[in-house]
Amino acid sequence: MQKIYCHLDMRALKFLERFTSTQVHALNPVETSTGKTHGGVSRAKLNSQLLKPFGSNSKLKSFNSSVSVTEALLLPHGLPNTDLIEPSIEPHLKPIDFVEILADLYRRLESCESQSDRSLLFVEQYSLLRSLGDPKLLRRCLRAARQNAVDVNTKVVLSAWLRFERREDELSGMSAMDCGGQVLECPKIALEYGFDPNLISTHCHCDQDQTKAIDVPSFNENECVGLEQEESNVTFCIDNEEINCLRGKIAMLSSPLKAMLYGSFKESRKGRIDFSENGISVKGMRAVEVYSRTRRLALFGPDVVAELLCFANRFCCEEMMSACDAYLASMVDNIDDALVLIEYGLEEMAYLLVAACLQVLLREFPNSLYNPKVMKFLCSSKTRERLAMAGHGSFLLYYFLSHVAMEESMVSTTTVMLLERLEECATQKWQKTLALHQLGCVLLERREFKDAQYRFLAAVEAGHVYSVAGVARTKYKQGQQYSAYTLMSSIISEYKPAGWMYQERSLYNIGKEKISDLSTATELDPVLSFPYKYRAIAKMEEKQISGAIIEIDKTIRFKLSPDCLELRAWFFLTLADYESALRDIRVLLTLEPNYMMFHGKTRGDYLVEVLSHRVKQMTEADCWMHLYDQWSSVDDIGSLAIIHQMLRNDPGKSLLLFRQSLLLLRLNCQKAAMRSLRLARNNSSSDHERLVYEGWILYDTGNREQALSKAEKSIHTRRSFEAFFLKAYVLADTSLDPESSSHVIQLLEEALKCPSDGLRKGQALNNLGSIYVDCGKLEEAANSYLSALDIKHTRAHQGLARVYHLKNQRKAAYEEMTKLIEKAQNNASAYEKRSEYCDPEMAKKDLDMATNLDPLRTYPYRYRAAVLMDEQKESEAVEELTKAIAFKPDLQMLHLRAAFHESSGDLSSALQDCQAALCMDPNHTDTLDLYNRARD
Repeated sequence: MQKIYCHLDMRALKFLERFTSTQVHALNPVETSTGKTHGGVSRAKLNSQLLKPFGSNSKLKSFNSSVSVTEALLLPHGLPNTDLIEPSIEPHLKPIDFVEILADLYRRLESCESQSDRSLLFVEQYSLLRSLGDPKLLRRCLRAARQNAVDVNTKVVLSAWLRFERREDELSGMSAMDCGGQVLECPKIALEYGFDPNLISTHCHCDQDQTKAIDVPSFNENECVGLEQEESNVTFCIDNEEINCLRGKIAMLSSPLKAMLYGSFKESRKGRIDFSENGISVKGMRAVEVYSRTRRLALFGPDVVAELLCFANRFCCEEMMSACDAYLASMVDNIDDALVLIEYGLEEMAYLLVAACLQVLLREFPNSLYNPKVMKFLCSSKTRERLAMAGHGSFLLYYFLSHVAMEESMVSTTTVMLLERLEECATQKWQKTLALHQLGCVLLERREFKDAQYRFLAAVEAGHVYSVAGVARTKYKQGQQYSAYTLMSSIISEYKPAGWMYQERSLYNIGKEKISDLSTATELDPVLSFPYKYRAIAKMEEKQISGAIIEIDKTIRFKLSPDCLELRAWFFLTLADYESALRDIRVLLTLEPNYMMFHGKTRGDYLVEVLSHRVKQMTEADCWMHLYDQWSSVDDIGSLAIIHQMLRNDPGKSLLLFRQSLLLLRLNCQKAAMRSLRLARNNSSSDHERLVYEGWILYDTGNREQALSKAEKSIHTRRSFEAFFLKAYVLADTSLDPESSSHVIQLLEEALKCPSDGLRKGQALNNLGSIYVDCGKLEEAANSYLSALDIKHTRAHQGLARVYHLKNQRKAAYEEMTKLIEKAQNNASAYEKRSEYCDPEMAKKDLDMATNLDPLRTYPYRYRAAVLMDEQKESEAVEELTKAIAFKPDLQMLHLRAAFHESSGDLSSALQDCQAALCMDPNHTDTLDLYNRARD
């Protein structure tokens, strides 16, 4: 890695002159007078800006001949500029050889015998897999970490983390200390020490059972009566008050008290002992006396128990201290009490109380981020040291805190402080690397380039090559463009090239070489959006607006992101195509409701308001008809735009919010989908409807049995289409036997009898056809698909094609899929499916088209690799898979490549691929079988 720290030899002067262009500006330019970034403008200010002419905007002048006055009003901040965009440095770990790292992690998990160590290994797995962006995979890691956790400290953090990932805070009527039956998220169970191997298969009933997980015994009121003088044999005096006690009972509380009362101390010979200087009140000492006889705390208030805790700590009364610790821990249920008691717990070493207080603070996240008292406490370096002494100032705690802070804001001071605490408590290599790299990313966003460069360099020294991109970027921002270029060139020559390397170097290159780097980046990693954005803007600057739209469409087709939608909306505005621009802005706001457009200066919803007056107005009936048309043409983006428009008129309509969530899930926008689903649940008008939405939330977060229970409760409350559909869907998500399939068919038939709209009934008919096919009932399946097509459920063409194929009518199947391709806006999957019904040459063309439309679809790569393997072109087959695995490490592709390696006798490579695949899914049967064969 020495190449990173030294410049390469100077090249020809002519080459250096290429790098004399001006510094690239940030997307949110800094005001020279204040140093602040633009975060937005007021509506009044925006109105005044909208009325101003473009003035001296050089980029816009070239369009003056074609830009209308209306467009000028809608583009107050100028058109996009290739000098104004740059890709962000991803704040995740990105190993050079991802497969090797996953395989190594799986080997460590296999050999790890300690449950606590396994828990931390799953957290490491979470950090590695974050770059893949698969919420279900990440949740599985956190669940595994929580299941294997032993100590209370780890359980408290992971339970809160799981709750945060489900965003329970956004569900109305839910308290932060509710677990909703999620045993891994239960705050009471989290305070129990130990490992339970059956934990994940059980259901928490604490919402029905009010008994505390922390054992606080019941109390008989008669036992609280103090001793009479004649019953006692020792009296403690405090401020002229006498507390009669049993010497033997007090002595049994601890060894020091026993020594005092029965040893060689003078108190052992006294009947009256002055306790005025021992820091306990009369009330507290009376409680000590009662506890000495009863071992119970139930009738004492928290203030008295806190005094008992202090007494127990001073006189080493371990049993009393443990009881007081547990009692106070059970009483903490709000932030104000938690902030007071956590200080007390730290001072008195009551670590269960500390855990309970910390749990209250953590389960309130992200809201706790905006509580100054909470942040003052958690962000302090001194607090971290004190928590560490109590076993809580761990990397895991600050990993969670900084993770939430980064999701809320990448530039806040709070985020920086939490990441600094994370860096302080990092012990393992991967922990230090992650903390340094993330802190570098945040400081880069804050334009603190020198500090960011220092952190990136430290991450590189720790072995994280991707952080070199951060080093190069900070050099570039400080005017060292050539140094940045040579640095990235050295990385490209030293390591196996990756898309991000060429993307980063393109920033420091110019002319044809810049375009060449971007093309190579797309070839190596077609998922990177920046190359598409740059090429699109470059075409716009050359007045090729239609070409710019075609270019940005290439990434929007398979990866819906707000920045690309904003860019396309900008292009449509330039063409005065307000309807298309409005559609994209509506979808953008569906993904991020508070999105700021035009370099972060204009609220998206304000643009919707402006543009709405420049398109044809639609009634609610028009919207429903338009939604049917978009749905039937498989135009999910268009459907989302219509639903967004309908929700502006009726923002609390749960039915529309639910439809919105279904579309977002289909577009692989799970975070936005779950937000819509939570809103649907919050706005539901009846119990049976709320139960259905809660069921879908549970199902989408991996809680299948609880989702099924919600569906059954909803059906019991009221028979409805959605309740039957949910139950059928959940039951069908397993390997169905004939009896189970028959039950699912009955449920779908019951659903179809209930009132609903054609959009949902079409889906039910399509699902019904699929179950019939699995049962071998082809005629019934065909009838279901035809019925779905009658109500414009276009996707039913695919099911009908499958029926024809099973009837050995390949031509009819091919024609059916061709109909779907012609009708559907999103048709990559249709090309993929049609390839199964044609000859090899045509299949190859269809699969190439599917890859061109959506490079994230893995079947085409696997098919092409299998064909090459059949032709005995083993190295080409492996390379076909390797090319895709480089940007999408997929379980099926890893399994297939492992099989190829096994067949060619390369067992070490086969084992590595199997281990990497099992790291993502340890229960994948085919991979397990292959892994066991390769090891034998």
